[in-house]
Amino acid sequence: MSPDLATPFDVRRQGRVLVLTLNDPATRNALHPAIYTAGLAAMEAADGDPAVGAVVLTGAGGTFCSGGNVGRLRERREQPPAVQRQSIEHLHGFIRALRRSSLPVIAAVEGAAAGAGWSLVLASDLVVAARDARFSMAYVKVGLNPDGGASAFLARALPPPLAAEALFDGAPVGAERLHALGLVNRLTEPGAAFDEALAWAERLANGPRAALGRAKRLLEGALRHDLDTQLDLEAELLTEAVHHPEAGEGLTAFLEKRRPQWVKAGE
Repeated sequence: MSPDLATPFDVRRQGRVLVLTLNDPATRNALHPAIYTAGLAAMEAADGDPAVGAVVLTGAGGTFCSGGNVGRLRERREQPPAVQRQSIEHLHGFIRALRRSSLPVIAAVEGAAAGAGWSLVLASDLVVAARDARFSMAYVKVGLNPDGGASAFLARALPPPLAAEALFDGAPVGAERLHALGLVNRLTEPGAAFDEALAWAERLANGPRAALGRAKRLLEGALRHDLDTQLDLEAELLTEAVHHPEAGEGLTAFLEKRRPQWVKAGE
């Protein structure tokens, strides 16, 4: 999972944490099809690698992501609609990989997270943001509509009038307001979001990997299932958990009044 220098997206390991960095400061980390391909590949590889326990998604140069490249979108108007649809599907492949991954994904946000950049943040499980970070669904300002799952994520997370405000108005929303609304987990001083997110990811990465994956699956299921279906899923996954080596280590450690050795138990 070494970085591809031709791609504005860096992939590196820091201990048990996979760090994914949008890295094109000249465009304020505007999205590019190569990012979607590299991101999908990195997430799939991490899911199959027991040495990875968590993911941090961030942006270089003091900006998370400025969204789609407007110049490229204008050029697409001269091409068949299928070309644009294919590009959107590539983005959605990365979004699906973030959501389907069994690993906790933490977005570390400095500066702006605009358009599909905010979609990437919303697709993450946890969000750490600098107090002065700004988030916007700016599509409407150029006559467009959201992609990247933004409409689904915002409709689930916010009261309908606030979700409508984000999509209809397109104005930047401050991190402190989103923290109050529950869309940002932790606030930091400017410049400190990545370090805070990495420290959190390191703690999670050294936790019970399988149990965290089941918890993520339960949360995702709860958004789609009726109560009976969700109860069945809880029963299935808890039964699986009880007979997993992690539970053997966790229950024994509790009774022996010591810290569990999660990584060793999951090997």
